[in-house]
Amino acid sequence: MNFSEVFKLSNQLCKFSPDGKYLASGVQYRLVVRDVKTLQILQLYTCLDQIQHVEWSSDSLFILCAMYKRGIVQIWSMEQPDWHCKIDEGSAGLVASCWSPDGRHILNTTEFHLRITVWSLCTKSVSYIKYPKACQQGIAFTKDGRYMALAERRDCKDYISLFVCSDWQLLRHFDTETQDMAGIEWAPNGCVLAVWDACLEYKVLLYSLDGRLLSTYRAYEWSLGVKSVAWSPSSQFLAVGSYDEKVRILNHVTWKKVAEFEHPVTIASPKTIVYREAEKSPAVEMDNLAFPPTKAVASLLFSTKSKYDIAQAPVSLHHIKPAIDRANPRMGVGVLAFSSDNCFLATRNDNIPDAVWIWDIQKMKLFVVLEQLCPVQLFQWDPRQPRLAICTANSRMYLWSPAGCVSVQVPMEGDFQVISLCWHSSGDSLALLSKENFCICYLEKVK
Repeated sequence: MNFSEVFKLSNQLCKFSPDGKYLASGVQYRLVVRDVKTLQILQLYTCLDQIQHVEWSSDSLFILCAMYKRGIVQIWSMEQPDWHCKIDEGSAGLVASCWSPDGRHILNTTEFHLRITVWSLCTKSVSYIKYPKACQQGIAFTKDGRYMALAERRDCKDYISLFVCSDWQLLRHFDTETQDMAGIEWAPNGCVLAVWDACLEYKVLLYSLDGRLLSTYRAYEWSLGVKSVAWSPSSQFLAVGSYDEKVRILNHVTWKKVAEFEHPVTIASPKTIVYREAEKSPAVEMDNLAFPPTKAVASLLFSTKSKYDIAQAPVSLHHIKPAIDRANPRMGVGVLAFSSDNCFLATRNDNIPDAVWIWDIQKMKLFVVLEQLCPVQLFQWDPRQPRLAICTANSRMYLWSPAGCVSVQVPMEGDFQVISLCWHSSGDSLALLSKENFCICYLEKVK
């Protein structure tokens, strides 16, 4: 395992291109594009203001930089460095910007969600879509890029509009049985659209491409409801995380619950492996210690090494009691992610923030629990194999696979705390992001 040198970064803006050839990073008002293999700078673009969002087009030929404070989006070309495009939303303002799947249209959402403006780079035409709903996840594209679903709010009622992305014509428009729609998500096969209600009501609705309601799922009533939703890569399962600290797995045939995963404070089963992170200070011979100590000895004195121990059941996990008198209480299953091979599901229960739970989807039972020393900030699956990377806002990165798990110290001087990460599409490397810097971690290929 090797690490690159450290590079400057702002706002955690670091993105690999979809084809895996480039790495883009934002530094204040500059966009830096590097070659992934050599990390040499290929292009350096200067934007009109501080960059707040960076996104590659699907074919990796263009890159979008959004400056929400100014209401401006700038687009740069990798093939023609002299070409660039500026979109100014003017007094309408700008709160979100994204590419369409074809990489030739840009969708800008204006302030107060008054409308979505669709800009074409090819024809320079402009289209407007009214009534977009301000919600957690209001736009969803099918994986093949043919259709877009949009959450809408009209006359105090929720609707879904389906558009054909080739010409932005309206395909279907229907109302939904939600009180306050929180998000929408297509199944990877593009056949089913999942719609879920806001936290005050537990309701998951499943619609077909022609707008038919296939099924409605409600686990309980009169309590906080859905917090997170994730489709399996095969589209066979829909995982629903909720505020009651449980995950429910729905199947794609009947849309009924096939499994329910709890997140108990105490792991009682000896069949569940619990990896517990432990710190150990290195031994230093005090007899030969000079004063003042050398720089190398001083860094050794104050450094700690981390490793995983296998805890014996029963294991009690660190539990946080949520503040029920505050809005958005820290409770329930807030993060869900399926592995690319469809075999595992990783979850985080916000009541137990230091733990990552890994479930065996083939056997529908808990497989492994990783208990960290610090709260888990983020985890992400390797796009090619069942390998999970975890960061906890310290100077380490953690990797789990069915073969075991490992704690990796990032060998950087100064305060390099890993608060986010992202995998390269090959799975051979990943970018580790701190508040003001990033580096690349190169992993050995598994033969």
